[in-house]
Amino acid sequence: SKVIFWYNLAALYPSLSIGIPGVVTLFHADANQLITPLTAGLLALGLNEGAYMSEIIRAGIIGVDRGQTEAGKALGMRPQRVLRRIVLPQAMRVIIPPMGNEIIGLLKGTSLVSVISVSELLFSAQIIYSQNLETIPLLTVVSIWYLAATTVMSVGQYHLERHFGRGAGHPAPGFLQVWRNALTRAHARIRPTETVSS
Repeated sequence: SKVIFWYNLAALYPSLSIGIPGVVTLFHADANQLITPLTAGLLALGLNEGAYMSEIIRAGIIGVDRGQTEAGKALGMRPQRVLRRIVLPQAMRVIIPPMGNEIIGLLKGTSLVSVISVSELLFSAQIIYSQNLETIPLLTVVSIWYLAATTVMSVGQYHLERHFGRGAGHPAPGFLQVWRNALTRAHARIRPTETVSS
């Protein structure tokens, strides 16, 4: 609905102006020319995700014990330095997991802009399969591309979480170590059934 609202903003406001009414106009533009489909998609997705991201960051910063800030100030550090060197590194442990999930959700949510004819992955596939009628194979390819992109972003999120979680106890195992452990457990589950059947 947000995407369609921004796309049809010109129906509500045909022209957009910035300034003091009746005195001076600093900026004036036709809404149809200013709000293109790409601009509407960026505004809809960006403003929506910006609201969620700001709350995630605020919650992470508030989650750091106030004594950390007071200790930094007692050492003579400026407020900006306290935020950058003490508060943010600790807050990142809380911020990274939900922020990573939101970014991955945003990546999958970009398919919503296909309703206003923005040429993204799903819309491009729709154009192609409307010509060659290969609907299922092309949708399968789109799914694989989304899966690949989200996998890459998940790996990046995992390494960021591991980096910022170094001082919080035992470090998390590496990505390859997680896969090795999973394969070892799967192999251990399969082996007893093989010996029973033989």
